[in-house]
Order: sequence, then structure tokens, then C-alpha cells
Amino acid sequence: MEGIDVLVLRTLANWRQKGHGGLLVTVIQTWGSSPRPVGAVMAICDNGQVVGSVSGGCIEDDLIRKYVHEAEWEDLHQAPPQLLKYGVSAEEAHQFGLPCGGTIELLLEHNPDANRLDQLVDSLDAGQLMVRTVNVYTGDVSLRSTSQPEVLAFDGEHLHVTFGPAYRMFLTGAGQLSEYLATMALFNGFEVTLCDPRVEHRSAWAVPKVKVVTGMPDDELIAFNPDKRSCVIALSHDPKLDDLVLLEALESEAFYVGAIGSRRNAELRKQRMIEYLDQTPESMARLKSPIGIYIGSKTPSEIAVSIMAEVIAVKNNVNLTPEHNVQYVKDQSSDPTLN
Repeated sequence: MEGIDVLVLRTLANWRQKGHGGLLVTVIQTWGSSPRPVGAVMAICDNGQVVGSVSGGCIEDDLIRKYVHEAEWEDLHQAPPQLLKYGVSAEEAHQFGLPCGGTIELLLEHNPDANRLDQLVDSLDAGQLMVRTVNVYTGDVSLRSTSQPEVLAFDGEHLHVTFGPAYRMFLTGAGQLSEYLATMALFNGFEVTLCDPRVEHRSAWAVPKVKVVTGMPDDELIAFNPDKRSCVIALSHDPKLDDLVLLEALESEAFYVGAIGSRRNAELRKQRMIEYLDQTPESMARLKSPIGIYIGSKTPSEIAVSIMAEVIAVKNNVNLTPEHNVQYVKDQSSDPTLN
């Protein structure tokens, strides 16, 4: 499953190529609480189809009513972009399902150029990070590639929004936990690669849309080429495999590096990698292990939820407190079953 932003752009491009009118809606500012972040996009087709979202649903319904059921789409074909605010008053915020005090400002682009949309989607499919700039007075659009994600910027005339290729996840070790985690990653918009050279372990792999590679994990990770939109998670329980991939991952730009294991195994791994594999306490500080946010998880599916939650938190720059840390919570507990 691809990321929602790319899905919105691709779907809108297809509508436009088929001759349909379309509206691209972008969240450009929020005040107070807001259901969707700045940069979130949705598209509306002249036949009433919708993809993506900018709120909890009520604003979408109002936009559909205004721009499908009440508007004359032909009149909007050459219309310039439009700025629109919802939730300015407490009554309006309540009407449109916004949290108390919430306000959202949108940019509406009428019938964006299909070829420019295709160009953007093709660049994203090729793994490029792209900045789309819109002149809010004329509707002119420019595209440029960038090496670093840029914060959405609006100076009153130009809106600059960064669109990136999907986040990626590299897993080692085919098994039930990996299957649950890969499934969760897919519906969170990650592209997933599974590595396991052990044919007996991967023979039962049953998650579609996951790329399965069979070489040694360090070689496969080098080929994967992790960047700042990548995470690497070792789940094989085999030090011969997990240590290899972790060595490469810790030297990469991956935003998250984690490994399965108990507190005891995590400490033994740390000591082993420092003593024999030229790692340092500083380099090992990047490694998340024991892995995941503490939720008292016991089953593979619950552990996968814990891991996915930590990955998303790190991706979103959430400052996790010690109470979220598995090792901290278990160290504070007198329960002998927490190993």
C-alpha cells in the first residue's frame, strides 16, 4: 500500500488525464487542535469521488457539497486557487467536527495540470524527494527535487510542499512477528523488504506486496541503501544474521534501527558488538533494544503493535519518555515474569 499523499496525487492525475475536473485540497495552516497535519492533501473528482482527507470528515462533506453538487465545474476550469478557512468561530468549529478552538486553512486548486501531476508522481515513483511550489494567485506550479525533507512553507504568495517517496522498512527474519509487523507497516504507507537467507524460515511467508530477498542481510541492506526515510529492524533471533545487518544499519542514515530480544540478550548483543565488532557505547546508543513501546505485549501481534508504535513515534519526532521504554519499565518492576 503506497503512502496516502502519493495515492491522492496519482488518483487525481488519472482523473485529469481522463478529462474529469478535479480539486486538490491542501492543509496549509492549523491553529489549536486539528485532525490532520499541515501538508495533508485530498482530491475531489467532478463525479463526487474523493481520495485522502483534511479533517475528520465534516469538512470533506462540505467541500463535496460546494464543489460538486452546487458548483459549475466548467466555470472553475480556469479559476485561480482559493484560500479557505474553517473553524474560525467556536460554532463553526463544532459544526465541522473540529476540536474546541481548532481552525484549519486550506488551499484549493481547481483542475491542476495533469501532465505536471504525472511528472510529480513519476519522480516520487523513482524515489525522489520533491518540492511542489504553487503560486496561490496564478495557480502556476513548479517542481524541484531535494535531498532533504523541507517544512511546508507559505509566504502569502507561494506554497511549498515536500512530497517524498514512501518510507521504507527492512526486516530480517521471516516469522509470525515479521508478518504482523510487515502488514502494519504496509497499511501505514511503508514499503517493506524482508531478508532471510534461511529457506526453511521464509518458505511459509504469506504477506503480499513485501519484497523478499534471500542474500546475507548485510549485503542485502547495502543494496537496499537505507536513507533518512528508512528503518531497519532485526527479528531473526540469530546473531549471525542480526549482528551483520545491525552493523551496516548503525552506519547508515536510517531514522530507526531496532532489534528483538530480552533485556539480557540486548545487553549481551551490546557487549558483543563493542568487544568484537568495533562498535562503541555511542554508536550502540542508536540501537533500539529491547524494541518497541511498553504496552505489556505478550503475543506476536501485540509485540508488532508495540514496535510499529515506536517506529511511528520516532518518524514523527515524538519525544518518548522513560515510561515508554521497555527496559525502564521492566527494570522498575518486581514482577519476575518480566525478563
